[in-house]
Amino acid sequence: MIDDANGQSTVFYQCASCKSENTFGKKDLLYQDNYDFLPIFGGEEAEDLILFRRPARLSDRYRQIAKSEKIWGKPILKLREGKPVTVLDTWEQIRDVTAAGVPIVTQTEIKNSQTGLRAIIECPVKTMNISLEHKMYQVDTGPIAFPDLTKRFDPMIESLSLAFIVFNAPHFADFVIEQPTPVIEDGQERCKIYHYSNPFSIPAKNTVLAVGTAD
Repeated sequence: MIDDANGQSTVFYQCASCKSENTFGKKDLLYQDNYDFLPIFGGEEAEDLILFRRPARLSDRYRQIAKSEKIWGKPILKLREGKPVTVLDTWEQIRDVTAAGVPIVTQTEIKNSQTGLRAIIECPVKTMNISLEHKMYQVDTGPIAFPDLTKRFDPMIESLSLAFIVFNAPHFADFVIEQPTPVIEDGQERCKIYHYSNPFSIPAKNTVLAVGTAD
């Protein structure tokens, strides 16, 4: 995330989703009342932490803000540099790289002119759709960390929600955010669950990249 008012930027590192564990137990390694679990680190030296716990029912533990040292200790980031990196700016390039099984990463830049905040969402592509007939591609990836740029948060990591991103053109992206969602049957609300709902579309700058691996 970039604050264009002062030029400062903050990097967030999203971890993979897993299930709630009885870590290092002798047996019963998954909790009976299980839930999805996903942490995101950010701030100076990745000191800030947001934890997402999604059980079967709504819970006040769904979203927790903390300091990383108080949970697991100071994080040690072990990131591999992918190289070479090639910008894929034509459908033919995206088609051929997808067919070759080369890893693909996308960058989606969004901004809010009222708050002066920008964000670049960078993530590996999990699903790439290719239509030879229509000469189109479509990225479908998530969960990703989606920032709310409509206001300023302190700490900034509090702006993040879990979402899926979909796009098939360089100038816009569609998102669907995980949130409490009513389950409607026969016109009546039966309950609320965590679900990716209420999709929306916003202007964006999408870049598709083919990424090699370092030696």
